[in-house]
Amino acid sequence: MSIPKPPSAGASLRQLPANRADLVDAALKRLLQAVGWDDVGHAGVALCGALLGDGQFRLVDSAAAAVLMAGHVNARQDALTAPSVLAPPIVLVEPAAYGVRVLQPLGNPGATTGLLDARVGAEAWSSPDWQENWARCVMLLDAKLVSVRAADSLQRAVDRLERAERLQRALFAIADQANTDREMPEVMAALHRIVGSLMYAENFYIALYEPKTRTLRFPYFVDIADQDVPSPQREFSLDELHRSMTWHLVVGGRALRGPPGALAAQVDGKIVEVGPECVDWLGVPLLRAGSVVGGIVVQSYKDSERFSEQDQALLTYVAQHILTALERRRVHEELERRVEERTDALREANRVLQQQVLERQRGERLQAALFRIAELANTTDSLDEFYAAVHRVVGGLLNARNFYIALASDDRGELGFPYSVDEFDHERKARKPGRGLTEYVLNHGTALLVDRDGIERLRMSGDVVSFGSQSVCWLGVPLICADKPVGVLAVQSYSEDYRYTARDQELLTFVSYHIANALERKRSAESLKHAYAELEQRVAERTGELAAANRDLREQIAYRESIERQLKHETLHDSLTGLPNRTLFLERLELALDRYRRDAQRPFAVLFLDLDRFKIINDSVGHLVGDDLLYEVGGRIAGCLNPGDVAARLGGDEFAILLHDVPQPDTAMAFAARIIDALNAPIRLGPKEVFTSTSIGIALASSRYAKAEELLRDADVAMYRAKAEGRHRYALFDERLHQEALRLLEVENDLRRAVARGELEPYFQPIVRLSDRGIVGYEALVRWRHPERGVLLPAEFLGVAEEGGLAEQIDWQMFERVCAIAPALTAQGGFVSINLTARHFRLSELDRELFAILDRNGVLPSRIRIEVTERALLENPAQVKQILVNLRRRGVSVALDDFGTGYSSLSYLHQYPLQALKIDRSFVAELKPREDASSSAVVRAILALAGSLGMQVIAEGIETETQHEALEVLGCEFGQGFLFGRPQPAEHWLAGG
Repeated sequence: MSIPKPPSAGASLRQLPANRADLVDAALKRLLQAVGWDDVGHAGVALCGALLGDGQFRLVDSAAAAVLMAGHVNARQDALTAPSVLAPPIVLVEPAAYGVRVLQPLGNPGATTGLLDARVGAEAWSSPDWQENWARCVMLLDAKLVSVRAADSLQRAVDRLERAERLQRALFAIADQANTDREMPEVMAALHRIVGSLMYAENFYIALYEPKTRTLRFPYFVDIADQDVPSPQREFSLDELHRSMTWHLVVGGRALRGPPGALAAQVDGKIVEVGPECVDWLGVPLLRAGSVVGGIVVQSYKDSERFSEQDQALLTYVAQHILTALERRRVHEELERRVEERTDALREANRVLQQQVLERQRGERLQAALFRIAELANTTDSLDEFYAAVHRVVGGLLNARNFYIALASDDRGELGFPYSVDEFDHERKARKPGRGLTEYVLNHGTALLVDRDGIERLRMSGDVVSFGSQSVCWLGVPLICADKPVGVLAVQSYSEDYRYTARDQELLTFVSYHIANALERKRSAESLKHAYAELEQRVAERTGELAAANRDLREQIAYRESIERQLKHETLHDSLTGLPNRTLFLERLELALDRYRRDAQRPFAVLFLDLDRFKIINDSVGHLVGDDLLYEVGGRIAGCLNPGDVAARLGGDEFAILLHDVPQPDTAMAFAARIIDALNAPIRLGPKEVFTSTSIGIALASSRYAKAEELLRDADVAMYRAKAEGRHRYALFDERLHQEALRLLEVENDLRRAVARGELEPYFQPIVRLSDRGIVGYEALVRWRHPERGVLLPAEFLGVAEEGGLAEQIDWQMFERVCAIAPALTAQGGFVSINLTARHFRLSELDRELFAILDRNGVLPSRIRIEVTERALLENPAQVKQILVNLRRRGVSVALDDFGTGYSSLSYLHQYPLQALKIDRSFVAELKPREDASSSAVVRAILALAGSLGMQVIAEGIETETQHEALEVLGCEFGQGFLFGRPQPAEHWLAGG
């Protein structure tokens, strides 16, 4: 049966009855206003009923359309009145009441948007009007579904953009938290709010996992139902949270989501409930380089709030950004902590430097005072003036507000007070010697420093009967002439705010010797002056007042000119050697540098000199001889200069020379060699003959220098290179030295990273019984396992560690690692020795820190031996002794390392709780059996001394069988050295060596 072609969708509806036209208009208006699939379906059915009349109509979605179409794939298809752009309808002839069923797909054949399903009578279906109206319905419904589908697609795109924008804002906010100055709890709360802006996160917590210690910490925890909130600082072991959901999240390392019942199927093993039961749970791991370092969890106690797969993907994505923010925050805090530690170290170094400056200034003031006292003996006109001037000099060194000088008569029958200044006792009259504090010092010939309690004790004992006002603190020193006390120099304080110290006593005692000598010279000069005065009395009387006034005026002018010259000279010159000081030298050097900038044909050089081993000379023969040596050295240096060149003393044993007209480096090096030769000659200082040498650094003028200090600095660097190469030589500054400085900086940087990465590890050298070579213990020695250079010895990095402030951190890291290994190494007995340097004993809690490490690692104190050097015992002896006593009480033994190389005071051996002595390798190297050499005598003496005190003796540095045999012959019981084993990791010795 042929079917006529339908009219266009815009054909007129005027042929419809009026009542049906109204229904159609209403249905069309409803269709146009429909929003969403359901509204379009109802409006479409109403339109079909109004336009097509009787029949059953329904509009189904694309999914249902696909099912219906598939079920009727073999049905009859007619080219009904559907437009060609639509898929052809499926027409089914049914013998039922209606007779015909039409299935019309909507949309283009490749993308069906729905399906119109109609059941009508055969008569109506065959009517051309019905077919025309059917075509209109199909076209209207198809157009509406296309617009609804486009609107839905646009709305979904808008929703996706809004979600992406919220996610982007959240990621920016998370990144911003890493740089904020707020405290970590505030940062965590802000991260919670950010996650809550993306999804439901009313119940939220963050867990951080430390793989090394297998512990969990909850720095942030918010839960409306769980009242047992864990402390952010508390660390939970994994065993405490065994098989909880957090445990499964960290151990499994994958995201978990769902209600409690569904979670059981996502994990291996059972789940142990911790806290209130939730309705839904979502957790994602925090991953760093593929390893789990924590997790983020949200949970819901409401049926209306459940987590979707989209929430899981979102939280997984956001979690890694949160981890990045937390890591950056942690790194930032760690950096601030290190900066603070470095600042503290610099502050401490500055404090030490200031103390050294104060000590140097104190020494300079003392030196100036001594020169002034010596000068006063020759410049003051009378004893009264001399006493007053001495008072001013002493007042410049300590508090001398109350000051007096007491002198005994030649027959000791009277005690006079030629000079006295006192707040309360304005006049001190001469008296017969009694039992006052002054007489006590005079009779005993020694200094006395007492406070009010000390004075009372002396009074109670009958040694002293107080004279004059009672002082809070009294200090008196004898004035010694010809090895006999002739008087007393005394100061006293009436205020609790000032008390004299032992240092003041030492200073005043030292000054008193010079005052006594000056006083003796002054008294002799005074006697001589009186004799001349009597002889010239007549001449003086005839000269008249004018001559006297003239003389006074000339003396004042001369005195003022002398003072002015002296002040100017002292400002720019060294008071000991008379050479220019640092200030004058830098002025001359700045002038030379300016001249060189204007004329590069006038080169110059700077030499920096430092005396070798001057401290040893100073400590051995005394500071006064050391000062004489510096004076002689300054004279020899000045004697080598050419006209126009400048030599200066910079301080201590450091000198500098400015050489003009140095065309070639060879000129400066030849001059340096001449200086070295000049100082090689012996120097006689009184009865002593002293030898010294110098190390010299040379820096040549260059256009790269902007300041004089830079030239001096580079010459100083070159001088240190000369010292490092063996002293008694010179070194020229060049780019190689600069590269060396950069290398040291690189080593320091590598060392800092090595400490953080744990590349430093302990090696152990066995200590054996010499008779059978049985191992009785080990000495722990540090090694650096460098990733590129291999295993490095301490000499290659400990110096850099000391300079960079890393030495103490390395030592404590080694103590921890040694104590972790010690139980295994000493399981069969014996001990492990660790070395403590002087810097460790500056920590008053050293013993408690060591005991804490032993307790943490389960080490018996009797298995640990502490090795100390004699230098460590010299610094703060009282504190060192107390720490060693505390260690000994807990069972830790103490050995004195490198015995015989330091001061070797025998008082150490009974003042400190020592159990063993270690003979330095320098005495072992020369040993031979049955040869009575000096080394054998020293070793024999040490063995005898240790045996009398019941101490063990361990010989170090045994490398040959000859040394082994010699030590056995001498009776040494224990030893260590390469002969018995080189330092090796603990695994080597645990495996049987």
